[in-house]
Amino acid sequence: MDELPLDQVRTLLAVVDEGTFDAAAAALHVTPSAVSQRVKALEQRTGRVLLMRSKPVRATESGEVVVRFARQLARLERDARAELGMGTADGQGPVRLPIAVNADSLATWFLPVLSRVPQDPPVCFELYREDESHTTALLREGQVMAAVTSSPDPVAGCTVRALGLARYLPVAAPGFAARHLAGEPAADLRTAPTIVFDRRDDLQDSFVRSLTGDGTGASPVRHRVPTSEGFRDAVASGLGWGLVPEAQAGPLLRAGALVRKLDSPALAAVARLVAETARGALLPPGRPGSGGPGAGDRPR
Repeated sequence: MDELPLDQVRTLLAVVDEGTFDAAAAALHVTPSAVSQRVKALEQRTGRVLLMRSKPVRATESGEVVVRFARQLARLERDARAELGMGTADGQGPVRLPIAVNADSLATWFLPVLSRVPQDPPVCFELYREDESHTTALLREGQVMAAVTSSPDPVAGCTVRALGLARYLPVAAPGFAARHLAGEPAADLRTAPTIVFDRRDDLQDSFVRSLTGDGTGASPVRHRVPTSEGFRDAVASGLGWGLVPEAQAGPLLRAGALVRKLDSPALAAVARLVAETARGALLPPGRPGSGGPGAGDRPR
């Protein structure tokens, strides 16, 4: 394939970002006819259809490859101009950085990170809220340059960096737990009303399946609450039970507004007996061993 003319590549990116040929023409300060001609010339050069002429315009699978290249090219150009002290090119404006991130990360830890990003040159963040299991699709489509995702597999042209684990706690309001979750969790959670984020939220179902072991998910009685804060508040109000990020659940657990009533009574009994027996058989935590030099303590 011949080289990709940069003006055509940038024009394709502008059309995808702006949604229409007319809007892209206004952003690039050229005529809509010029935009159309550049895109057509790029499609002829690549031998592929790059855009679906819908409203808004969408990139085809081949177009997504070119859009990813265009975003990376724009970022490299801006970085080079900044290091050379040249500032932004005429008409470029601030750096635009589209990022896909899930709602719980937005509500707990992600936004303070953005406030620490240097603003020389200025950076405009464009956040796409998406479930962490679906954010890689936005990377493949070229809509974003980075994503917080649960997928360990890199998208072409991208790298993966492990961030850590997000801990979710199965919680409910005290009154709700007393009414619906007084017995065995595996049985109760099949019928107790459930809070889910949206139709694609499988977290509660996966949790229940891990308890039942038979593929049975959470109750079909479920309330969809599509915001992280609203989800937490719906659980705290007694509308249903749900898995809430530990950062959000912790204060409400300490205040008594939420309880963890989803543990197995049998497991709780085992834990209690193990702790009681260990007190008589093991040294207390932090107490040095008495076996003399060479003896070692191992935490249990």
